[in-house]
Amino acid sequence: MKNTIFIVALMLACCSCQKSVDVAEQPKTDSTNPPSTSVIEYLIKQGQQYCDKNPFQQVSVSELKFTVKFDSSAIYQTIDPANQVDINKLYGFSDNNADHHLFSARFGWRWKNNELQIFAYIYNTGIMSFQQIGVANIGLENNCSIKVSGNSYIFSMNGYSVTMPRASTTSTGLGYKLYPYFGGNEMAPHDIRIWIKEL
Repeated sequence: MKNTIFIVALMLACCSCQKSVDVAEQPKTDSTNPPSTSVIEYLIKQGQQYCDKNPFQQVSVSELKFTVKFDSSAIYQTIDPANQVDINKLYGFSDNNADHHLFSARFGWRWKNNELQIFAYIYNTGIMSFQQIGVANIGLENNCSIKVSGNSYIFSMNGYSVTMPRASTTSTGLGYKLYPYFGGNEMAPHDIRIWIKEL
């Protein structure tokens, strides 16, 4: 009788273990890295610089296309008025299979002169350069793309384009994705929300 109870208890334990393993191995939705086809809301919390969703994601792209929408949280005043010219980072990628402060291409943005200014923003061999591409309207979607074209990046927003130099030697933009970031020298003065959808 004792042997029968032991065997039954052992079978129940094995079944329980198997069930636990099955549950643990089921794929889960990771809210920090949703599918790129969905609109993703990025939050930069007050007093922070990095956004809440910035998983490491390797990329090899010939063109990165996305829409972006800002709300009124993109309107801000820096503590030091000299920092109002600083460019915040929006979206893009590192390049040349290197750190983004060596090689990268991304969009930047800032609130200055009562407008939301958008920039092409790059690093080549550690040297940063940027060029304004346009002005975004609060509450509206803006179509953006960064195209890798040999020794150039072609930044486009809502039909306007600027060309920036590219020193990377890889055939595609090869590196990792870059996400929204506030600064510059200062932290976000309040919660800032940005909506991005890859195309």
